Amino acid sequence: MLAVLFLARRLLRGRLQKRAEDHGKLFFRVARHVVGQTKGWFLFLIALNVSLQVIEAGERFDNGFGKLLVVGMLIQMGIWAVAGFGRYMALRRDEKLEEDAGAVAAMDIVGFLMRVAVWATVFLLTLDNLGVNITALLAGLGVGGIAVALAAQNIISDLFASLSIVLDKPFVLGDFLTIGELSGNVEKVGLKTTRVRSLSGEQLVFSNNDLLNSRIRNYGRMAERRVPFTIGVVYQTPHEKLEQIPAIVKKIIDDQQSARFDRAHFQRFGNSSLDFEIIYWVESADYALYMDIQQAVNLEIFRRFAEEGIEFAYPTQTLFMSREDSPSTATE
Repeated sequence: MLAVLFLARRLLRGRLQKRAEDHGKLFFRVARHVVGQTKGWFLFLIALNVSLQVIEAGERFDNGFGKLLVVGMLIQMGIWAVAGFGRYMALRRDEKLEEDAGAVAAMDIVGFLMRVAVWATVFLLTLDNLGVNITALLAGLGVGGIAVALAAQNIISDLFASLSIVLDKPFVLGDFLTIGELSGNVEKVGLKTTRVRSLSGEQLVFSNNDLLNSRIRNYGRMAERRVPFTIGVVYQTPHEKLEQIPAIVKKIIDDQQSARFDRAHFQRFGNSSLDFEIIYWVESADYALYMDIQQAVNLEIFRRFAEEGIEFAYPTQTLFMSREDSPSTATE
């Protein structure tokens, strides 16, 4: 009998595998995985139960084995439920990863909560089948749960913070964040912590509750980048050259792909320079592209200013000295 059950499991799994390859449907792939999670000990219990029915074992033995069979069936059903839901979520996770990175974190949290719910149900049903008064047990757990909740309030607050991150989506996987002086790309949103990979390579771990209570700058939602910078030229620069600077800078920025000129103005008289404020936009959130454009703009400004004879200013001080003639002390 046991050999027949093992053979049936193998044949059914192979049939579902063929259907999954022919049709590519999600149902057949999940079903194949669920069948594969049918445990050998469960098949042994079924075979043993059939054998006992055939040989007509005593009623006392039947009652004891019946409870064991029910417990085994509950555990196997829990394994099937967790395996099926987990496989479904894994397949959907791969599909959603490219479409909506935020949905991936939601799936991970939902999967965890589902596993907890399934095994809690299996545990309670098992105790009930063994004759334990689960009503009194649940009442006791309710009182104890208050004490546990008070002791684990930080963990619970992080759990609710993770749900807030998943539902409200202030950031998703892959977003580049700046939290205080720390920056990096979001790698994982867990039940208690969020993990961020910094630009220097190390992993930063933030408590979910602390993270939401912080000021977060999310560059992942940035469609384009505003770039302000200042150029200072010497006070000896002729008036006509000063008038040419905004047009020179505009031409340089307009020649760059993915850059859009905004404005250039003579802003102020500095301590040792005449300062021009320039603002342009990089039409991408890519940091490397922004740095490439900024470098190209700076180099071209340096070249054009050299051609026009415009000198950059740097902090200097001019000391004016004069000599006063000493009054004549000659007397006759």
